Amino acid sequence: MNTSVDTLQTLSEWAASLRYEALPADVHTHTGWILADTVAAIVGGSAEPELRRWVARQTGGGSATLVGLGQRTQAATAALINGTAGTFLEMDEGNRFSRGHPAVHVLPALLALADTQRLARADFLAALVVGYEVGSRIGAASQLRGAMHPHGTWGTIGAAAASARAHGYSATLMKETINVSASMTIATSKKTMLEGGLVRNLYAGLSNHNGLLAAQLAACGFTGERDGVASLFGQIVSERYDSAEVLRDLGADWHLMHNYFKRHSCCRYNHGTLDALDLLAQREGLPAPEQIAKVEVRTYGLAAELIDPAPRNTLAAKFSVPFAVATRIVRGSSGLASFTWEAVRDERVLALAQRVTVTEDTAMTARLPQERPAQVRITTTDGRVWQAEVGVNRGDDASPYTPQELSAKFIELCTRVWPTAHAEQVLHTTLSLAQDDGTLDDWLQLLRHPPLQ
Repeated sequence: MNTSVDTLQTLSEWAASLRYEALPADVHTHTGWILADTVAAIVGGSAEPELRRWVARQTGGGSATLVGLGQRTQAATAALINGTAGTFLEMDEGNRFSRGHPAVHVLPALLALADTQRLARADFLAALVVGYEVGSRIGAASQLRGAMHPHGTWGTIGAAAASARAHGYSATLMKETINVSASMTIATSKKTMLEGGLVRNLYAGLSNHNGLLAAQLAACGFTGERDGVASLFGQIVSERYDSAEVLRDLGADWHLMHNYFKRHSCCRYNHGTLDALDLLAQREGLPAPEQIAKVEVRTYGLAAELIDPAPRNTLAAKFSVPFAVATRIVRGSSGLASFTWEAVRDERVLALAQRVTVTEDTAMTARLPQERPAQVRITTTDGRVWQAEVGVNRGDDASPYTPQELSAKFIELCTRVWPTAHAEQVLHTTLSLAQDDGTLDDWLQLLRHPPLQ
């Protein structure tokens, strides 16, 4: 472990001084797509029945928007609920280097501040970039303990840094905010995702809530450790922490430019396998489910943990390679409809999932994080074999989705609750906002649109 208080000082000075207008044009463009993709994940997730039942229990007014629900509440509650909604569908963007999802841990806190503090457009966008970079870089510098889920950990620090930048804090107060937030992360369990514990969806919401709170506390004189980040990730929750990695090419090589977007509606660890199935389908077609004797998947270690063939709910289904394979083959898609309650109860899918095996290939594991490989081998009852292998996953910066594909995803998610014309207007306005076109107030007003009845 390489620790230095100077690392945190340097990071804080950079975060406090970042100006959005000074960033390269390609960073502006990509920030727009990350912003749009995260909004869509929140809007789409707002339609889930468990989340809506939770929202129905909320009381009291406020000025912060529950996106996709057309309601207002207190800022901290909005950050919590919007952050939770954004992870429900497993469609939020992520970063393979930090091994997590930076944007959904940051944007809900900023939306709450934008609604309550009258932020300038440039400060809002600068804060989004700061939160993404701070959170993702700390994640990349750490190796969380194997039993932990990455949500709710370094994302809390990203949300806090974003909140501090939105408030215009000095480097000194930025540093204190980060230190305070390091003690406000939560103890997360990977078993929640493997077993379908829906409390896992709350982790990102808590990061936004606690990051927002950390910025308030620091401004009130609350203090943390001298280097809370090194303490937490160097001694408590991580197997390793390399502070030099936090600052590597800071301000020159942007983590957000190396993110990934999702089209498969499930855990990223499934995506290599699903990409291989898509390759097979394009190349020669897939056999009918009743013709399949077995499906053998070889992949990297993290993906090889996702082996439950009979998930108990939609969340567990999204973290099961056997289910993902089976629902893709039976239902012809790996989109939203293939991971619903209807799909989870589909007897054809469940029967095929029982014939899927998943094993780790250590050589594939060694190819992380640059690649997330998988090989799929389908054997039919008459002895024929279908086989395909992929390395880089679709949606990575090395194999990006087109703007048309990302736009289609945005509309698909947002039309769960909004009319198509409104969804299209939100997409256009969001992308324009990142290019210095339009006002933050006009954009926020669009996000307040009520859901279809």
